[in-house]
Amino acid sequence: MTPSFDMNRIVGSHDILLVTLDTLRHDVAEELAAAGRIPHLARHLPGGRWERRHAPGSFTYASHQAIFAGFLPTPTAPGPHPRLFAARFAGSESTADGTFVYDTPDLVSGLAAAGYRTVCIGGVGFFNKQAPLGSVLPGLFQESHWEPEFGVPSPTSFEAQVARAEEVVAALPPEQRLFLFVNVSALHQPNWFHLPGATREAGDSRATHAAALEYVDRHTGRLFAAASSRRPCLAVVCSDHGTAYGEDGHTGHRIGHEVVWTVPYAHFLLDGAAR
Repeated sequence: MTPSFDMNRIVGSHDILLVTLDTLRHDVAEELAAAGRIPHLARHLPGGRWERRHAPGSFTYASHQAIFAGFLPTPTAPGPHPRLFAARFAGSESTADGTFVYDTPDLVSGLAAAGYRTVCIGGVGFFNKQAPLGSVLPGLFQESHWEPEFGVPSPTSFEAQVARAEEVVAALPPEQRLFLFVNVSALHQPNWFHLPGATREAGDSRATHAAALEYVDRHTGRLFAAASSRRPCLAVVCSDHGTAYGEDGHTGHRIGHEVVWTVPYAHFLLDGAAR
């Protein structure tokens, strides 16, 4: 089980990193952690395992709107489950003593009001700012970044995102607290090019999805090191939803299938020795 933190002690003293591994399935993430195939991520997972949770939405836009409202993926065991972050809302059963409560409509502006520089490094199309719909989510942040190299067709998308994160952190004054959000696009289809020998014609599969996670893992240490380079950092790493690869005839997401709703989740502290 992921440990609980008093977020009222974390906010203001720590930087905060939120990483959504867009489209990552729980079963694939758990299998790779157990097999030692994602060592850089697994070393930070409590007990070396992902927590099994339910996504707040079945596709990127809906899930991120909920996440930015403070509704991170929900533990699958019966609740209520205290949340890390919550807008002040009368009657909320998931707001507890250790919850950071803000008086704004969303977590991003709530952290900005608490003195954080809020930065988004986008990945999938809902963050590309190329149309009004793709501008809504990044528009919540004081600073947002997206380039074609960060997007789903790029075989080097995550390392390009990490390089931008390193630049963002390096440019900040030492005293400035940071809320850094990274939407990782590498798991999203198309991902066939992450598996040696796979072809565009054969398309994506559960195996190419797993290979994409291995690719992300190889560069995760750099991201964690940057995020924790100035002060201790709370990291929240999760998927926004899963995706289907033929289960019960389904392909993709935005459907109510178990492989879409069940996602991996973890939060943990980075102390500057994240490499």
